[in-house]
Amino acid sequence: MNLEKILIIEDEHDVADLLAYNLSKEGYQPFVAHVGVTGLRRSQEFHPDLVILDLMLPGMDGWEVFRCLRKERETAHTPVIMLTARGDEADKVLGLELGADDYITKPFSLREVMARIKTVLRRKDSEKDRGRPEVVQSGQLRIDRGRFEVTVAGKVTPLTTSEFELLYTLATNRGRVLSRDRLLDLVWGQEEFVEPRTVDVHITRLRAKLSERSGSEHYVDTVRGVGYRFREQPTDCATITNGSQAHLSTLPRRQRGG
Repeated sequence: MNLEKILIIEDEHDVADLLAYNLSKEGYQPFVAHVGVTGLRRSQEFHPDLVILDLMLPGMDGWEVFRCLRKERETAHTPVIMLTARGDEADKVLGLELGADDYITKPFSLREVMARIKTVLRRKDSEKDRGRPEVVQSGQLRIDRGRFEVTVAGKVTPLTTSEFELLYTLATNRGRVLSRDRLLDLVWGQEEFVEPRTVDVHITRLRAKLSERSGSEHYVDTVRGVGYRFREQPTDCATITNGSQAHLSTLPRRQRGG
């Protein structure tokens, strides 16, 4: 199971526990460290998708932790939200100039913190989207984003815009379990009046349409109580980035000429 991982480096246990509890409820996987050194060690161990960093840490303070995070290859581009009781404008400016993605002052509203976390992660995903593949192929399934077309066993499968985006999002997050709330953020964005149940309805319709042509292949797994995950096919061919050339190393052996 591979949910989005959020590392909380916060010395106040009640604050850290409150954040961890609410992040779990929102479908994230939180990890907690109460001192800077432990936080750095956990960042190398768990490779978080986002770090919530308190600046007023005992021993190694948050500023030093932040500099260390940026020096390490694995966390050099990991989004960081700074959390502190110091609300001085100079501190906020310094944090943002050093490369922090956001700065939240205590006491804070949980709703605001959760909203800012989603915004930062959404921004990270949009940046990642620039390098996402034009074509994704798995078994008999082929998703062509440029042509906005899905084919199964060579036959076009008509999908709505939301169904296409849902399938493409799952397929380009192979191996990751995406919660309903996360899929709502990634596929429906800021649309109003969209409920988590919407994801279930679209998944059901998507499975029905794909199964009409795929036969024994199934592409979307339900992870009970968590969300959905794209299922790799035994004969996965490739992720094609330009619509014409596949990465040879990922093609089945019979297609490599050996």
